[in-house]
Amino acid sequence: MAASARQTAALALAHALTAAERGLPVIPLSRTKLPALRSPHRGERRPVPCRGECGRPGHGVYDATTDPAAVRALFAAAPWATGYGIACGRAPHRLIGVDLDVREGGPDGVAALDALARRHGFTVPPTVTVLTPSGGRHLWLTGPPDTVVPNSASRLAPGVDIRGAGGYLVGPGSTTPRGTYRLAPGTAHLSPAPCPPTLLALTAPPPPRRADPPPGRTAPASPKSLVDFVLASPRGQRNTRLFWAACRAYESPNPPPLLAALTDAALTTGLPSPEIHATLTSAASITARTPAARTPAATRSPENPAE
Repeated sequence: MAASARQTAALALAHALTAAERGLPVIPLSRTKLPALRSPHRGERRPVPCRGECGRPGHGVYDATTDPAAVRALFAAAPWATGYGIACGRAPHRLIGVDLDVREGGPDGVAALDALARRHGFTVPPTVTVLTPSGGRHLWLTGPPDTVVPNSASRLAPGVDIRGAGGYLVGPGSTTPRGTYRLAPGTAHLSPAPCPPTLLALTAPPPPRRADPPPGRTAPASPKSLVDFVLASPRGQRNTRLFWAACRAYESPNPPPLLAALTDAALTTGLPSPEIHATLTSAASITARTPAARTPAATRSPENPAE
């Protein structure tokens, strides 16, 4: 291996160890920004649904770790690594990456996010920002423990991608053929900021059509079944279920009473009032309905507030 390649690999490892010290799970990446280690199950006749249970490296983001010894072992197995990835959705930070693509002749993700924020009435707080070699940027936000944020590409707006559970962000200091990922000036001292509740609600999967209820369930058709649907929300699906039910409520002939009942149900599950209001507002904007005024129930404190 050439001296320059060894130096690049050593720098990638050093940056990865620094990230791991901050509680960010990391994996080595190749110059193509893909996981550097190939699957140990490649070549097998049938797909193997393994996420690292076999104990061997090569499972992509599922190899991500904060243990320094394990990080060194991963990079030792991939001496050609030129960067590192940071797993999203993992404790303690539960990163949500907002990937803003900016390319000549293509969509402007920065402008698209600004327009989205104005339309839905939220503000992206100052947070860790990584500048990409192509001119885009990655915003690092954090999510609550009970919310699973899915990955998406240009679903919120053209040029705005979301990196959530099962995804990763290219870490600052990583090198690709196009250049190096770098922290934006003035953000190195920041910690990842909490994701605005309205933006968090927008990251939820789009509500299924009436003919396509969530897998394994019959489409809630009555107000009671919608309320029961929200009351039965497990942790990790409370925002998503409320969002789906609220969209159905806004499509009903008389939304306000049903929205009030859904608000009470969401409070019972432990969702805080600001998140509930943001989720209802997002559902209203997607269904092109005017949000209902906040009911007295929406302003009371839940008996079991979210952590």
